[in-house]
Amino acid sequence: MRSHKAFTMIELIFVIVIMGIIGKFGVEFLAQTYKNFIFSSVNNSLQSKSAMAVEFIATRLQYRIKDSLIARVNTGTNAVGIGSATGSTYTVLEWVAMDIDGYRGSTTPNWSGIADLDAGEALGTIVSPQTQTNKINELITILSDGSKDINDTALYFIGSNSDVTLDYGWDANITNQYAAMHPINSNTDFTQFAPALGTGTFEGVTLYEYYKLAWTAYAVVNRDADGDGDDDLVFYYDYQPWNGDTLADAKQSMIMEDVSTFQFTAIGSIIKIQVCAATDLIKSEDKYSLCKEKTIF
Repeated sequence: MRSHKAFTMIELIFVIVIMGIIGKFGVEFLAQTYKNFIFSSVNNSLQSKSAMAVEFIATRLQYRIKDSLIARVNTGTNAVGIGSATGSTYTVLEWVAMDIDGYRGSTTPNWSGIADLDAGEALGTIVSPQTQTNKINELITILSDGSKDINDTALYFIGSNSDVTLDYGWDANITNQYAAMHPINSNTDFTQFAPALGTGTFEGVTLYEYYKLAWTAYAVVNRDADGDGDDDLVFYYDYQPWNGDTLADAKQSMIMEDVSTFQFTAIGSIIKIQVCAATDLIKSEDKYSLCKEKTIF
């Protein structure tokens, strides 16, 4: 008589129980592992996006003319000085920047930042030793894709007094175009700046020995362009408020989509910015946001 080995009933029961335990907790383990992977992926993506946005803005704010910073509730409202922009209702940060590319030059600076106040020709020009206005013109033409040149630039004299809402051209209401920004033109002598056409001479203007040259203003705007409730962070550039330009005349570039927060605050000349990136996780109600911030001196 042959005997056949098989599982006993007790062994089968144990196998079934063990398989049930593995089935219950194994599926939960796999689901949790998958959820952790998704969360980690989303977290890394938001970290990267928010960090990139903060660094992009901070790099450009680093070379701002500090007296020029203003804020707006939105692109259609009047400018207020950054020190008065308290609260979370402001969505526009705007400033005039020095021409850092021209100041670095290729081998030497294209503009020196120094004015020889004793060498002007009857105040018809400002002499700036070692400056090369022809090089400035070439670089600005390249950076603006041919839309601007040196005759769109202006000088800001370090140490001059200014009213941020009136003297830079914000809202196109310059009360005294020489109060802070001095629109200029090129001269046949590459080391000299001439007054902008129609502005006469520099007579009666308080000039200083050190200056910064600017050819564009910048703005960062938190906007809901398509009305879907997800904000976009947009960069505006290549416009000259001292010549009457507004944000409507500027070029635009997307910094980041799906922005939940863009906030800024200033104490004196120091500004702190915060950018929060948001996304949906697995369910639409699982909104997740991650923030990065930076202080710029």
